[in-house]
Amino acid sequence: MVSALSAPHFHNEEAAFAYVEARVWPEGPVCPHCGGVERIGKMGGKSTRLGLYKCYQCRKPFTVRIGTIFESSHVALHIWLQAMYLIAGSKKGISSNQLHRTLGVTLKTAWFMSHRIREAMRSDDMTPFGGEGGIVEADETYIGHKKDVETRRAGGQHKMKVLSLVDRASGAARSYVLDTVTLKELAPILDANISREAHLMTDEHRVYRGLGWNFAAHSAVAHTNGQYAIPGRPELHTNTIEGYFSIFKRGMKGVYQHCQEKHLHRYLAEFDFRYTNRQALGCNDGDRADALLKGVVGKRLTYETTGRGA
Repeated sequence: MVSALSAPHFHNEEAAFAYVEARVWPEGPVCPHCGGVERIGKMGGKSTRLGLYKCYQCRKPFTVRIGTIFESSHVALHIWLQAMYLIAGSKKGISSNQLHRTLGVTLKTAWFMSHRIREAMRSDDMTPFGGEGGIVEADETYIGHKKDVETRRAGGQHKMKVLSLVDRASGAARSYVLDTVTLKELAPILDANISREAHLMTDEHRVYRGLGWNFAAHSAVAHTNGQYAIPGRPELHTNTIEGYFSIFKRGMKGVYQHCQEKHLHRYLAEFDFRYTNRQALGCNDGDRADALLKGVVGKRLTYETTGRGA
């Protein structure tokens, strides 16, 4: 039995660069400055920094870090790969404090790395769910509390609100932070993410009554009456998305414990990513880490743009 973390790219910087280059540039180096792929040479020499290339079209040097979440980071690339593997492989997440202790970086660095990695987990795939009549489950949930809003305010308005969608066919999840759970706010999200051919599956919340007609079919289970599947139609339920929320809330309450609303969208991207690339869909920890690595390009995040704070 060999530990997954004993792989060379987790300990050797040269191996780490080669590992990242093979996944970010599967067809060879691409200049992040001009997009050129021809007339690119790898720089040599004892004083040349590791992984340095030069584009002879725009005459600029670059490494695989440029234009990615690794840009301008002083953390070694092999440490980044360790952090990515740990976050991608932890079903309910891993805290910045734990990364700080495990990786030997400062708490501030661990927190910043975590947010950069969550940014890489954000999917750019906006293919509508439920094509060819598939079932798409939609539900909302409430978590934590909003800053500067009275905790005991009636109706749960003090809590942060999340809408999640799960595509039964692909197993993928997408989640969004809401200001309010209203028809006006939910309608554009559902229209943009769900195919008109889909069968929308929700609970009995009245807001969905005004949305269901947009799709081929709409079914709702009455949870307040103890109903968890439509009688005679056991496939018509929202148990899948309830399972997603179970993992999400256990992670947020048990691991992260506190999250400001301005950061919630990145935590949702993290849980969406792991759920969409889970073991049940044939994706192991290594596959998940590789899929994460393919999302690092074009998503550079600076400490200022994270909004700082936990």
